Amino acid sequence: MTSARQQIHVVLAEDQTMVLGALAALLDMEDDIAVVAQARNGKEALDAVLAQRPDVLITDIEMPEMTGLDVAQMLKGHPAMKVIILTTFARAGYLRRALEAGASGYLLKDRPARELADAVRRVNQGLRVIDPELAAEAWSDPDPLTDRERHVLRLAESGRTSAEIDSELRLSEGTVRNYLSEAFSKLGAANRVDAVRIARKKGWL
Repeated sequence: MTSARQQIHVVLAEDQTMVLGALAALLDMEDDIAVVAQARNGKEALDAVLAQRPDVLITDIEMPEMTGLDVAQMLKGHPAMKVIILTTFARAGYLRRALEAGASGYLLKDRPARELADAVRRVNQGLRVIDPELAAEAWSDPDPLTDRERHVLRLAESGRTSAEIDSELRLSEGTVRNYLSEAFSKLGAANRVDAVRIARKKGWL
């Protein structure tokens, strides 16, 4: 039996309660892996990581409060702790953003369960675990959006007007329109709805 001192400590972040419980149960079956905390949104995940100081954080992308990519970016200054993105999104744009945020692994939820435990061990050893085909696609189709353009598009997706986005970001309405215009141009989109659809499909939003 592996001692607790040798175990790899893991924090799990997933907003679907049943999936979260199933993942925790699967990992806890491994002698060398211990799930030390579970989180149901990005803020809880960040708080759990700062409190528990795990070896590995496994996080979904789309969650309330903060996305998994946001959490990974905030933890980028802690290289001793590894991040694995576990998602349904086989999108090159998400993978590229995950790598830029410092993630060591990017796994899809439809992979065999045993691969998750193997990935935890490998990233804990300093290795990277990524689907090679998805990785190749990520670098052949780069994300054209700047962080500001992405942020403005997300706010537009939520139904906010240019004036409301201006107020939230403390920008002039003309500046917001320029960001949207640049995003439309880069995406080849006709309007906000089209731009959001294209960016979502690519994983750029």
